[in-house]
Amino acid sequence: MSVPTYDLNDGTALPAIGFGTYPMRGEDGIAAIVNAVETGYRLVDTAVNYENETEVGEALRRSGVPRDEIRVTSKIPGRHHAYDLAISSTKESLQRLGLDHLDLHLIHWPNPSQGLFGEAWQALVDLQKQGLVKTIGVSNFTKAHLRRIIEETGVTPAVNQVELHPLFPQESMRAVHEELGIRTEAWSPMGKRQAQYDAQPVSSAAQRLGVTPGQVILRWHVQLGSVPIPKSATPSRQAENLDVFGFELTDDEVAAITALGRPDGRLFGGDPDVHEEM
Repeated sequence: MSVPTYDLNDGTALPAIGFGTYPMRGEDGIAAIVNAVETGYRLVDTAVNYENETEVGEALRRSGVPRDEIRVTSKIPGRHHAYDLAISSTKESLQRLGLDHLDLHLIHWPNPSQGLFGEAWQALVDLQKQGLVKTIGVSNFTKAHLRRIIEETGVTPAVNQVELHPLFPQESMRAVHEELGIRTEAWSPMGKRQAQYDAQPVSSAAQRLGVTPGQVILRWHVQLGSVPIPKSATPSRQAENLDVFGFELTDDEVAAITALGRPDGRLFGGDPDVHEEM
């Protein structure tokens, strides 16, 4: 399947949907990732803390798809925020993946109590200059976190990957991203255990269009301009999740799904101002 792309603020491009790999490990994980790439996913998302970079790299090699057709994302963990550690962490990720560069590298969480995410960002800026990372971004950053690193370095992240799903549509953060020229990526785009498959705005749109509720939710992301990163080890579901570019929701349907959001909609209380992930 052919997936559209977005132009990023650094001149690179990003597929409009990606493939999440947590917690895929071992031979089963490799097989699932291989199938996803063969199905047509061209953005593959991993992280140091997923402990599966080795499997992701092996899957990419087994898939036979040319390296330059795939965008590989990884993330720097909280314990590696100090400048030198962020540099070495990235090089270790490349070794595990068996790659000479990362296409997109993110700071996984800001961990503000440490106060070191600015060092990690400066490391990414320098790694990009060295060619070890093509595109640099962040994950779970708030407006204040973004403003700080932009002011300190003069470099704006190309991407901010945040929790985003119908119960937590992140309207204010999406507006910040729009203002700053940052592309929104969405982790847990369905909402996991709280997935709103049976919610009236989702089910009615699915019935009207002859698609599944999951496809409606992913299409909602696409029409918001968010890059969803769904995860599934099931081949049929992988194909279904990718097949969201042949239909369109109405503006009213998009608004109704967004209106499902609620103040306590986060999956586990992962407020970036207080949540720490090392």
